Amino acid sequence: MKDVFIIGAAQTPVGEHWGLGLRELGATAIRAALADAGLEAGTDRIDALFVGNMLGGAVNGQENLGALLADAAGLLPIEAWKVEAACASGGAAVRAAALAVASGAQDVAVAVGIEKMTDTVSDRLAAGLASASDGDFEASHGLSFTALSALLMRRYMHETGASREDFAPFAVNAHASAAKNANAMFREPISVEDFLRSPLVAAPIGILDAAPVCDGAAAVVLCSREALAAHHRPIRIAASAAATDTIGLAGRGDLLTLGAARSSAEKAFAASGFGPKDIHFFEAHDAFTIITALSLEACGFAPRGEALKRAAHGCFAVGGCVPLSTCGGLKGRGHPVGASGTYQIVEATAQLRGAAGANQVPGARVALTQSIGGHGSIAVTHVLEG
Repeated sequence: MKDVFIIGAAQTPVGEHWGLGLRELGATAIRAALADAGLEAGTDRIDALFVGNMLGGAVNGQENLGALLADAAGLLPIEAWKVEAACASGGAAVRAAALAVASGAQDVAVAVGIEKMTDTVSDRLAAGLASASDGDFEASHGLSFTALSALLMRRYMHETGASREDFAPFAVNAHASAAKNANAMFREPISVEDFLRSPLVAAPIGILDAAPVCDGAAAVVLCSREALAAHHRPIRIAASAAATDTIGLAGRGDLLTLGAARSSAEKAFAASGFGPKDIHFFEAHDAFTIITALSLEACGFAPRGEALKRAAHGCFAVGGCVPLSTCGGLKGRGHPVGASGTYQIVEATAQLRGAAGANQVPGARVALTQSIGGHGSIAVTHVLEG
């Protein structure tokens, strides 16, 4: 397999983009990523486009996003198709592009993650999101993702003796980083008191435990070593891995082990030669504070039941042992579901290039990103090296 490099990366601001559709958001991110790579659609050779998206059909009434965005970005007639892996779709699109280049099938490939969540009523959006859970035994009984997260959080609190307040550092940290990120949806820091005062949605999950509904697109350009040019600022994809678990929580032997997250991280570490102690920062799938805790434990950054204790001591803040969600994460930057995994890659690329501005992690050379679909039913993990 060939080495694969990120040579272009770009994102749209995350927010409520009422005046833009999938076509406009996706094309904007793709063109900006190509420009960052010093490439131009219609002039330079670009072999393939992979589109990460979850809700296009269910919410926007638009499938066939590969052709839609290839046309909008001026890339016709290249190979282009959609990659769907629930909330991990953006990460899966990057993996698909990386595999295409690594195999030698393509020299230059673009991955874009895109989601437009705000142009529909809440019931339709909730139904679309619930389609990533078990339709027979969860969604059909009214279990939303917030409710499922509340079940996990309640069980975690029961087993560890933790309180709801103990989860606050994850949200506080995410908002502190988002406040310094011009592309983030939430640009104001919060306090522990703000976290505790936030209304409960499904106890013990409160508003500030959860990532918001929003729109956005992010894109990366990948290439082989042979396609690198002198002007590129390449970041190597040291490993890309994916794994799955039962789609429903009831089928798991242990509710508090994210098996897919653990397996994909272990495979990524083995393939890259790096381990948890070598990682300079971690872009986690912090859609809910409980998922943040379970992800940290699954990836080896804390023993089982110890993530909250380490968070309380500042281990996951900027300047800590493993800075987490360095540009705000899903919680602070926002979570346009099918795009979030690609946003992680774009932000990690900026960090490894030393171009993350006020959010820069000093000396960052190795990053871990992990995108999770459903409630841990699929996970896509990347190790990036600058």
